[in-house]
Amino acid sequence: MKKIILTAVTAFGILLGTAPAMATESISSLRGDQDLKADAQEADKKKQVSKKGGFERSYKQQPPMVPHSIEKDKINLKGNTCLKCHSKATAKKEKAPVVGDSHFLTRDGKTQEKLSSRRYFCNQCHAPQVDASPLVRNDFAGAK
Repeated sequence: MKKIILTAVTAFGILLGTAPAMATESISSLRGDQDLKADAQEADKKKQVSKKGGFERSYKQQPPMVPHSIEKDKINLKGNTCLKCHSKATAKKEKAPVVGDSHFLTRDGKTQEKLSSRRYFCNQCHAPQVDASPLVRNDFAGAK
């Protein structure tokens, strides 16, 4: 029992000894030195990146990233401009990838002629890319 108490006291002493060193280390947030009560500064608008042939995927079954600008495209209940190029009827003529078969399945797994309402809003999964520096250090390496 004495060994346990001695070990606990020693560990506590070491912790107290390193606490001042840890306290002097400055911590900064992505917000920088801006006061939390102040309104956030609007981020600079980044230019969307186009890449012929598309972007490499980071993991299996990852939805492809959008390799072109979509700033002028609109997806709403009345229409989806992605389908001007990516529908089965126009993809070959536009030299664009066709919408995947999985996008025509109902939640019960039945194939339908029209695009599933669950897959209609393309930019829920397919994200455009911008030329931006990482906000924090990232050592992520995707699957090959």
